[in-house]
Amino acid sequence: MDKPIAAPVPVPHAPHPYPVAHPSAPPRPKGSALGRAARLAAVGAVLGVAVAVRFPLCPFALITRHPCPGCGLTRAALALATGDLREAVHFHPLVIPIVPIVALLALQGSYNYVRHGRWYTFAFQQTRFVTLGSIVLAVAMIAVWFARFFGAFGGPVAV
Repeated sequence: MDKPIAAPVPVPHAPHPYPVAHPSAPPRPKGSALGRAARLAAVGAVLGVAVAVRFPLCPFALITRHPCPGCGLTRAALALATGDLREAVHFHPLVIPIVPIVALLALQGSYNYVRHGRWYTFAFQQTRFVTLGSIVLAVAMIAVWFARFFGAFGGPVAV
């Protein structure tokens, strides 16, 4: 004779050894905030040393031996930080709008990375203002780049 099939008996699940996040929750950051701050400081130190020894950081310039649209911005930012506006504008005419924006993005991204474990800034938001501002700055940088090849703004920056 066939045995009747018994309905499955619900078995209580064992508790998870670690908390399970809700599927829509953002992933938990790896490591501690102190560890992320130390990693960020190490990257900053390496970049600082590279700038101090004048190691070229631009892959475009390293490969082509020609300046890229952003060439001179690091030197311009350093000149601006020391208060030499004339020298800063000589290195790159768009130093005044670009350096504060990049500094704000770096500070905001660094804070969010240390605090929340992910690099997120307002630049990731798909708003009309951010998109239009990015396009205007990119077009301005390329226009300055081309103009410098024809002698404008003191000519191309030495690579």
